[in-house]
Amino acid sequence: METRSNRPTLDSLRQMPVGDVIALPAEHLALLQADAREAVDSAKRMQDWIEAAVALRYEQRAIGARAGAGKDTGTVRFQDGSVEVTAELPKRVEWDQRRLATLAEQIRAGGEDPGEYLEVSFKVSERAYTTWPERIRKAFEPARTVRTGKPVYRLTICNERELRDSRHASAPAMFGGRG
Repeated sequence: METRSNRPTLDSLRQMPVGDVIALPAEHLALLQADAREAVDSAKRMQDWIEAAVALRYEQRAIGARAGAGKDTGTVRFQDGSVEVTAELPKRVEWDQRRLATLAEQIRAGGEDPGEYLEVSFKVSERAYTTWPERIRKAFEPARTVRTGKPVYRLTICNERELRDSRHASAPAMFGGRG
């Protein structure tokens, strides 16, 4: 006899109001989170497999089309039956920062404004910033903005011993769930 779970599936979850999802037991949320992560990973692996097959199929034609257009990078289009294939090969340019600084000084020494040729940006290593003396950090604070990223929550189902020994076990519960 097949055992049925009262835990919703990912498919049924799509139809549930968020209030019902919030009210699910924490164990169900943890399992659903793991199911969703596996579904995303599986879909990503499938997408990578398909993209690799597409690249293998059209790479040589794209190289030929770019050569015919006299370019090494960029977008080319060609037909494969009723399908138009758009092959993009972006250009990623990196500049040697030290050489650019030297060139900026040479331009300035020649009496011209390097700002007409170069865009200058400054970066500060956060790790270095935290080790600076207080007076230096204070001078830089007005130029520093801290933004947060997307919050991430990982749910792990604990066994009884882990639950008992957890220093978080007595945390208050929210939304009617268990703590």
